[in-house]
Amino acid sequence: MEYYEERAADLMRAYDEYIASCEYIRMPDVYRNIVDMPSRRFWVSDIRAALVVSAIMRGEARLDAMWPLKREMYLEIHRRVVELGKDKPGLPLSELCAIVVASPAPKFYLTPGSAKMMVCKARKKWIKEKRKRLRLL
Repeated sequence: MEYYEERAADLMRAYDEYIASCEYIRMPDVYRNIVDMPSRRFWVSDIRAALVVSAIMRGEARLDAMWPLKREMYLEIHRRVVELGKDKPGLPLSELCAIVVASPAPKFYLTPGSAKMMVCKARKKWIKEKRKRLRLL
């Protein structure tokens, strides 16, 4: 999956920040909270975003067929593209989308369950790499 490693690293950053701020850690609350923390970007390719935003603008997007969080993400990208297009009217839609998806996102647009799977997988990988480094010492 495109951007998986980068998104997992960004999610782990949010996870570490949230854990550090907690006096008492309750894991279901952790995952519910980290998915709503700001992300460093929208985790979608600029090409896919341009295709969906273009379909939204033409009124051809099947938004009702999307998962709610994905729909919310694309609508936010669309809103920002329209806003940016007013400031930079000469830029093509593809460039506007590239700028928007590379900008900070208000949240991760993941379910808590998906975040849990990604964090567990990232932690497992981190532990495996740490053990491997320790064996080499």
